[in-house]
Amino acid sequence: MSYEGEMLVNLGMPTKAQVETSILTALLRYRGVLKEFASGEPIVDELADEFSLNQAQRSATLERIYRKENRTVHSLLWHRLLFRAADALAKSELVSRPTSTFQLSGKREWMLTEKGLDEVLRLNGLQNIDKENLGVKSFEVQKIVKKITHKPRPTIYDPIETEKRLVQKSSESYYRGRGFRQAVIEAYDCKCSFCGLKLTSPDSLLWEVEAAHIVPNTMRGKDDVWNGLALCRVHHWAFDVGWLTLSDQFIVKVSKQIESLPASHGLIGTHDLIRMFLKNRKQIILPTEKNLYPHEAALNWHRQNRFAG
Repeated sequence: MSYEGEMLVNLGMPTKAQVETSILTALLRYRGVLKEFASGEPIVDELADEFSLNQAQRSATLERIYRKENRTVHSLLWHRLLFRAADALAKSELVSRPTSTFQLSGKREWMLTEKGLDEVLRLNGLQNIDKENLGVKSFEVQKIVKKITHKPRPTIYDPIETEKRLVQKSSESYYRGRGFRQAVIEAYDCKCSFCGLKLTSPDSLLWEVEAAHIVPNTMRGKDDVWNGLALCRVHHWAFDVGWLTLSDQFIVKVSKQIESLPASHGLIGTHDLIRMFLKNRKQIILPTEKNLYPHEAALNWHRQNRFAG
C-alpha cells in the first residue's frame, strides 16, 4: 500500500468513491459548477462536514518528495482526496476539468457534463425531471450559451429560421434549445423582464422565469438571444397570446382590447398584472450588455403577428 493510501486508512478517511458521489451531489446543489478545491474555499469544509471529518482528518498533511527537482511539497490529505475524486469523475467524463472549463468560461471550475448531469439526477431520484427547466449548467450546453451570447449583433436580422425542423429534433438542436433558455435567463439575471419577479424552487434547481421566444418556436423562431425575453409564466402567456408587446424602445404596450376585459380579470388580490403597464411606461429590465437586447426585427414581427392591437 502506498504512503498516501496508508494515511487514508489510518485516519479513517472516506473512500474515493464516496467522495465522488458527494462531489456530484454538491455540483447539483451548486447548479453544475464548483471552484477548485483550494484552501479557504467553503465547499472544502462543506464536504468535510458531510463526512463529519474531525480536526485530525481535516489537517493531516501529505508529504511528497520530488527527487529530480530536489524539493518537498506538503499538501492537505483531504484536499488531495477531493482532487483525486474529481479527477476520477473527469476521467469517466462526468465532469470537465478546470483547464477545459477555463477555456470555456474564463473560470477554473469543475463543471458537470451531460453524462454527469444524468448520473447525478439518477443518484438523487430525479431522472424524470424536465432538463429543459433545470437551472443547472452542463459543459455541452454552456458551449452553446457561449456561442449564442458572443455572436455579433446583426443590423439586419431575420428572426425566422427557414431551415428549422419542427418534428424531429437532433441532439444538437436539443442542446441549442436548452442553451437558448440558459442564455436568455442568465442575460436577464433570472428575472422577469416585465415585472422583475425572481424566484427559485426550494432546492434551487428550477427557476420560475422562462425563456420566451418573441417569434414563437412553432413559427420557426430562431433560438437566438435577440429573439428571446425572460418572462414569468403569467407575462409569458400574456405576451404569447397578444395582450402585451414591446415598442422598439422596450416599453410594454397593452392591447386596447383591455378596455373590454372585465375589471375582475388579470388580478391577484388588488394587483393588476396586465393593466399595471398602462401606468408604468418605463423600459423593461434589460441585459447589461446591449448586444443581448431583443432585436427590433423580432419585436416588429410580434407587433404585426401576435399583438391584439
